[in-house]
Amino acid sequence: MNGKIKNKKIGIIGGGVMGEALVAGLLRSGACSAENLMVSDTLVERLEFLRSKYGIDADKDNMRIVGRCEIIVLAVKPQTLPDLLREIGPSIHKDVVVVSIAAGVKLSSLTWWIKTKVVRAMPNICTQVGEGLTALAGTPGITQEDMDMVGVLFEAVGKAVWLDESKMDAVTAISGSGPAYMFLVMEAMIQGGVEAGLSLQQSRELVFQTVKGAAQMAITSGENPAVLREKITSPQGTTAAALHQLELHGVRGAFLDAIAAAAQRSRDLG
Repeated sequence: MNGKIKNKKIGIIGGGVMGEALVAGLLRSGACSAENLMVSDTLVERLEFLRSKYGIDADKDNMRIVGRCEIIVLAVKPQTLPDLLREIGPSIHKDVVVVSIAAGVKLSSLTWWIKTKVVRAMPNICTQVGEGLTALAGTPGITQEDMDMVGVLFEAVGKAVWLDESKMDAVTAISGSGPAYMFLVMEAMIQGGVEAGLSLQQSRELVFQTVKGAAQMAITSGENPAVLREKITSPQGTTAAALHQLELHGVRGAFLDAIAAAAQRSRDLG
């Protein structure tokens, strides 16, 4: 699918963490060449850094991207988006695909300013290491070709899934906030390892590899996590003792409540 955007001119407005993650992923995967990438940002030092590190066209002028690119990614904070849309919206050609990764900004708000094909994207922080999950929702005018192009864009930094925009709050609660839940679990496991007698470094290495291995096993086996859990839980064994304590402390219920709270907060912000 890489060929879908190989010769397309891609512009990223916003050279921050997410903008850079997309640049790095596109170049690393070979989905796009440096000469077909443009980035704009308000910070001159950031532009100089991106030019130096990636060899791309980086400039403060957003309108250069609007005038030259077939795919435009709005990688800016939600609070700065209205001013940006006022600036560039009227000049965007009807055939351009605009992708917004501004958290919580709905398609209805975007299309108020942009009268073209628009995609709302919800990536998570793991895009920074090429293992992200990005949920995508588009306006009715989006074609299959457009979907393929945008899909390739975010597959360069992980996986991408298309869904109805009404599911975005649930996605935010799972994949958007989810890495923080896992970091909290890892933090607790590391502390537990240290209290059990390991050094901090030993505990960190054990926890990181264990979490990575468990995720990979769940992916490759295709089995329900409940089945995998049962496979390593011997009656009256160490795992059973640990799981008993987790259930006593209401860990399962806490996760259900946490995800419900995150989804509701996403709805409130939207």
